[in-house]
Amino acid sequence: MAISLEQRIEETNERAKRMKENDSFFYLKSIEGSSGAHTRIEGREMLMFASYNYLGLISHPKVKEAAKKAIDEYGTGAAGVRFLAGTTRAHEELEKKIAQFKKTDDAVTYSSGYVTNLAALTTLCQRGDLLIMDKLVHASIIDGCILSGANHRSFLHNDMDSLERILAQSDGYQNKLIVIDAVYSMDGDIANLPEISRLAKKYKAKLMVDEAHSIGVIGKTGHGIEEYFGLENSVDIYMGTLSKTIPAIGGYLAGDKDLISFLKLSSRPFIFSASLPPVAVLTAKACFEVIENEPELVVQLQKNMKQFREGLQEMGYNTGNSETAIVPIMVGDEEKTLQLCKKINEEGVFICPILFPAVPRGTNRLRAHVLASHTAEDIEKALDIFKQAGKSLGII
Repeated sequence: MAISLEQRIEETNERAKRMKENDSFFYLKSIEGSSGAHTRIEGREMLMFASYNYLGLISHPKVKEAAKKAIDEYGTGAAGVRFLAGTTRAHEELEKKIAQFKKTDDAVTYSSGYVTNLAALTTLCQRGDLLIMDKLVHASIIDGCILSGANHRSFLHNDMDSLERILAQSDGYQNKLIVIDAVYSMDGDIANLPEISRLAKKYKAKLMVDEAHSIGVIGKTGHGIEEYFGLENSVDIYMGTLSKTIPAIGGYLAGDKDLISFLKLSSRPFIFSASLPPVAVLTAKACFEVIENEPELVVQLQKNMKQFREGLQEMGYNTGNSETAIVPIMVGDEEKTLQLCKKINEEGVFICPILFPAVPRGTNRLRAHVLASHTAEDIEKALDIFKQAGKSLGII
């Protein structure tokens, strides 16, 4: 039986109220200054383990200089939608840079990563088509599938038998699109791209990959999931964000020339949304250049990922199947999850809990994000705090 809007509002606000009364509401915290490995949160100096600033580019001198120059040249905004008066040379330069970075013909940018997935799925698929998604894809993909009007099916997470069972029954569909995350945002594990790509080709389906958490993180030089597996041309549509490793705002789709032209001429979020401010555009472009010119940042991040993840595992923490900068600390019980989070925050490590319904019931966890700008000493300090907190609560 459906409940009223008033009931939903009351239940949600009551849950938040209880958490605040117990000092266990770790959301909407005010960060002072930039979000680096060390940051100030509500007057306290803390080690940051909740930021998407994987390579530390928010404060990179070349990135900051690019932003300042963009303001001087373009001002604060583009004053229009891309389709009419909102396209600048900066936008064209960024899209060219993204296409070069992803080894595609062209790219198109949107106002957010969430909107990018909505744009792709509602433009490329329609009623009578088939969308197939991993069960754990990002919420924006789920919403895009629903809004497209296409038939949509989900396969068990990273389960190739489950995917093939759906594909084997898809002969009646002319247009079939498989959508996956490269790195899953709640678990930190990596999609089985070689096998998914093989199945897509076998059953004549197209493949779209959301690389929000893989660019700058996996692959020898941070170029993402294809580099990680040593593949080329295994993906039809590349999606990525400009707000994580690339610390600006927005998202992009990259692919062949005809596909991108179609998206620019047909996708409603491109035609009817205000253009990205040129300062964000040129900030993003500078970030791609830094990733290419300073591969040591990716090497350092991957070293830090290994140190932190293995340190937790040695203590007895369950980090799932994570292989990336996203490291879940699986707890299960909501109250124990909040207690662990509280102790860790009190000791100076900022980390957030991920609770149902963001994850399945009974899989509540803390979600850590490792940064290239963490020193080995930072990580050891954080691990010691996790050890003491986990032991005091009987979690490890």
